[in-house]
Amino acid sequence: MAITDWPADERPREKLLQRGPAALSDAELLAIFLRTGIVGKTAVDLARELLDEHGSLRTLLEADQKQFCQSKGLGTAKYAQLQATLEMSRRHLDERMRRGDALANPQDTRRFLSAKLRDYQHEVFACLFLDNHHRVIRFEELFVGTIDGASVHPREVVKRALHHNAAAVILAHNHPSGIAEPSQADQHITQRLRDALNLIDIRILDHFVVGDGELTSFAERGLL
Repeated sequence: MAITDWPADERPREKLLQRGPAALSDAELLAIFLRTGIVGKTAVDLARELLDEHGSLRTLLEADQKQFCQSKGLGTAKYAQLQATLEMSRRHLDERMRRGDALANPQDTRRFLSAKLRDYQHEVFACLFLDNHHRVIRFEELFVGTIDGASVHPREVVKRALHHNAAAVILAHNHPSGIAEPSQADQHITQRLRDALNLIDIRILDHFVVGDGELTSFAERGLL
């Protein structure tokens, strides 16, 4: 049965318009992106098949061009469309941070940091530099390490904070293992950074550990 023959409140597009995108399953969202199915399969059927083939929506979205185009019903045009959509999403998050209103919504800050750091296969340490109203001045990835960790130098963080005339910072780094649990080394470097930045009257508002789909806040854990 074609999707157009389904009850209106079960069709993905109409369901999204009536109830919002959060009400849709991964397959329904993907079906809207695909727009059409293939012979014998609706867009929703094809979407479910693709999710089964790739294992998850995230794995499908992160597939390279060759992997993506090997799937039935997909091709270079769809790959280009997907990459454009993903890049618009990244730029939307960047723009929200640049406007400075993202910190009014902690969930946006978490989404931004997760989008920036989650998929690295090596450890990356980054800073959000903020003005005295806690508006974002700049996001910078400062140190890159191996799978085992990054070498973080407090002097360089201080230099970048002074360069941006920052009044506060939010620290963030990823754990390639996917487990967002702060280590003793993480706590130690946070203390060193706090001591160094206190000397120039710059506050650390938080330090986020980014895992695979989860973030841990030092502030919420009482570790600052």
